[in-house]
Amino acid sequence: MIGFASHDGTVLVCHERGEGPALVCLPGGPGRSSRYLGDLGGLAARRRLLLLDNRGTGDSATPLDPDTYAMGRMVEDVEALRERLGLERMDLLGHSAAGGLALLYAARYPERIGHLVLVTPAVHPVGIEITDEQWYAQIERRAGESWYESRLPDLKAWEAGDESRRLRAQPFFYSPWNETAEAHATRFAERSAEAAKRFNTGMPAAEETRAGLAKVTAPVLVVAGERDPGPLPAHTAELAGIFPRGTDVVLPGAHYPWVTAPGAFTEAVGGFLDR
Repeated sequence: MIGFASHDGTVLVCHERGEGPALVCLPGGPGRSSRYLGDLGGLAARRRLLLLDNRGTGDSATPLDPDTYAMGRMVEDVEALRERLGLERMDLLGHSAAGGLALLYAARYPERIGHLVLVTPAVHPVGIEITDEQWYAQIERRAGESWYESRLPDLKAWEAGDESRRLRAQPFFYSPWNETAEAHATRFAERSAEAAKRFNTGMPAAEETRAGLAKVTAPVLVVAGERDPGPLPAHTAELAGIFPRGTDVVLPGAHYPWVTAPGAFTEAVGGFLDR
């Protein structure tokens, strides 16, 4: 475990798993600790995973100023970690909401990126829109599964703001929804409501972020889950196209491909990082 003070003095914690070249990993949620990333489907056998607990989550301290939960300001937490690790350039992975954080970091510090991996990432920081029509068309692809009818009301209630239905809505974000998926969703359901509420603030304009990302000369991999309701493969392909050396891959599964398709995930991500 690595502790360090960020730009405002908030003490953050990074957990280490595995051996090999370092891979800094940012958890999404937003507001979740890094515990749900686990060993990223076995990727820790090939890489030393440095799993950051974002401020106010896991073993990291709660900031004195709640406005520092803003994604645009948390970029400096990632930079503080890079400095603490003594890395001139770092390989960086961001999942889901933290894919957006990784995008903002890469746009602000393009020269600090060795490899960038964006796993089922948030795409709104670059102005890519997931429409309701696209979302529900993907949702309806699961209509033949046994749990669909009973869980669809939970998904709609959660989308309408009822956080108590979040866990019941989780089958739509795993494919297949099986014992492994349910255990993962249940075990790692906790998140910080305060961190989540403020996360999607403080972002620069999408055009500014795109301009910064165009300066990232490092290789970039954007990972989509075949049945993820958001982002869809079309969105991740568009995101990859922003980067000079961006590529995209569609893996079996949904929003957590390392949980339900660990072999495919580690082969794709590990192979990319080894290049």
